[in-house]
This record gives sequence, C-alpha cells and structure tokens, in this order.
Amino acid sequence: MIKSMTGFGRGHEVLNGRDITVEIRSVNHRYYEFSSKLPRAYTFTEEKLKSLLQGKISRGKVEVAVLVQNVTAVSEKITANKEVISEYITALREIQGELNLTDDLALSSVLRLPDAFTVVKEEADEEQMWADLKTVTEEALANFIAMRENEGARMKADISGRLDTIEKNVAFVEERSPVIVENYRKRLYDKMCEVLQGKDVDENRILLEAGIFSEKTAVDEETVRLRSHIAQFREMLESTEPIGRKLDFLVQEMNRETNTIGSKVQDIEVTKVVVEQKAEIEKIREQIQNIE
Repeated sequence: MIKSMTGFGRGHEVLNGRDITVEIRSVNHRYYEFSSKLPRAYTFTEEKLKSLLQGKISRGKVEVAVLVQNVTAVSEKITANKEVISEYITALREIQGELNLTDDLALSSVLRLPDAFTVVKEEADEEQMWADLKTVTEEALANFIAMRENEGARMKADISGRLDTIEKNVAFVEERSPVIVENYRKRLYDKMCEVLQGKDVDENRILLEAGIFSEKTAVDEETVRLRSHIAQFREMLESTEPIGRKLDFLVQEMNRETNTIGSKVQDIEVTKVVVEQKAEIEKIREQIQNIE
C-alpha cells in the first residue's frame, strides 16, 4: 500500500503518574528528516525517538512534540532538618525566658525558619520514563501511519484513473498511425495527379514515399515502452515498499516517450492526444511528489 508523506498522529496515556501526550506530523521531503520538541527531563530520549520512527518512516520531514505533566508522580522529596529546628526552638525559648516574651511559637513559625527543611530532587527512572514514552509514541505512530495510508489510497485511486486515460490515448495513437500513413499516400497521389495532369502516375514511387514517411513517423517503439511503463507503474502501486523515487523516474520516461510521439507525428488528432497526455502525466507527477 502506498503512503503519503503528509500525515498526523496523536497518542495520549496516563502512565505511572504522568500524563503523556505525543503528536507526530510530517510534510514532504526528499529524505527522512527528524526534529522534536521535548520537555527538558526527556531530552535523553531524542535519539531513541528518532530511531523508533525511522524504522517506520522512510521519507518526509517529521516533527515529534511531547508534553508530559506529573499527576501523582513525585519528583521531589522534602525532609525536615530536626536537629536544626530543635536548636532554633531551644534558642528561642531561652530568649523568651530572659526577655519575658510571650511564648507563641507554633508550627507556622517553624515553617519560616531558615534551613528547617531540605528539598531533595529524586533521581529519575529513565528506563521507566522511556518505556512509558515509547508506549504513547507507538500509539501516535499507528494513528500517523493510518492517516498516511488513507491519503495514499486516495492518491492511488486518482493515479490509476489517469493511467487508464493514458493507456486509452496510447491505443488511439496505435490505431491512428496507419490512418495517418494512408492519408499521406492519398494526398501524395492526388498531388502527383495534379502535377502530371492526368498522365500515368508512378505507383511504385508513391509507395516508396509513403514507406519513407511511415518510417519517419513510426511510434511503435514509443507506444510499446509507454505500455511497459504503465504496467510497471501499476505493479509498483501495489508494493508495500517505499516507491516515490521509482515512480518519479517512470513519470520522466513516460513524459519523454510522449514528447517523442508529439514530435514525430504531425497530425492534429494525435497532437490533441499528446497535449492531454502530458497534462495527465503532470498531474501524476504532482501526486507522486507526496508519495513516500
């Protein structure tokens, strides 16, 4: 199944006390290009994310945005410095006795004492953080790929229809070629009759000239190659591998054969078909610019 290079996917889970959201979006690009927006605590996962996505995405400019909010996970631990608090209380009560002050010492007073509490940042479990992030990223990636495949299916249907049109045009050129030669022979015969004014016309000379004309305007090789390119194109559209670059090459070849037919065959009906065919090929080219 062909895939578009444009896509978006979102994943969201609450795991181990963390609310994690991952969004993946991409646009056209000749190669695989990765960028990310990560919380500071998750910057260590950037290369892992890049490798994870690269295993599923071969082309496109891909951006991953990660948002993490702590729900119940604790990242800091607060401890009371009991010895320091005890020293403060002893000193305060000594001053209270000496100066006859009212003893209004309360818990709120302790909270304001310098160095009474220590805030310790707990060491993060990076393995668990990555495992949780990977789970959510894989969910986002599945949605992202599904969107790419859906868009790819629409593109495939459009391209297939245009290939049908091109194939009909090729068949028309093949049927028209003998008619063009016969019309040339008749015009040549009429012209020679006019010039010779009723005298005997050399039929062999006319046949020879018509044969030379036929050789010059023969497009059998071009139509055979076009049919071959169309068959290869359809076969590739069924491939599960990335095919964007291969299709681009085939489109160039189809355009080359069409131009050759247009230059060889000076016939108004064929010219119309060539113009239509070049328009169809250009529309296919625009589509495949977005195929992975």
